Amino acid sequence: MDCPCCSGKPYSECCKPYHDGVAAPTPLALMRSRYTAYAFGNGDYIIRTTHPKSPYFEKDRKKWEQAISAFCRTTKFLKLEILGSGADWVHFAAHLWQLDGFILEEKSFFGKVDGKWLYIQGDFTTRKN
Repeated sequence: MDCPCCSGKPYSECCKPYHDGVAAPTPLALMRSRYTAYAFGNGDYIIRTTHPKSPYFEKDRKKWEQAISAFCRTTKFLKLEILGSGADWVHFAAHLWQLDGFILEEKSFFGKVDGKWLYIQGDFTTRKN
């Protein structure tokens, strides 16, 4: 099966190792693996890879898991485009479908904790597809 992150690689050789516990070596690898985790409804991975200082970090884990699960159930993840990346950021466009098609474009920022990259936050916009 091709990886949902649109890398052109099989899932088993792309994002699966990160979902199974291998630390993503770069912000780009982490961002791709988080997109794939959303596509698969893997809320645990999203939570594990969110920086504790992120404004999206939720202390109530059950509430956080429920919110991620609801988003994943109501969203189709159609395509991921990488628009640019740097030492601690990734700019991407995620093509999604809920009641209508839209593109979420975000410049995400990442930081390391104990040698592991974690998502901090992003500046995003949405537009119709």
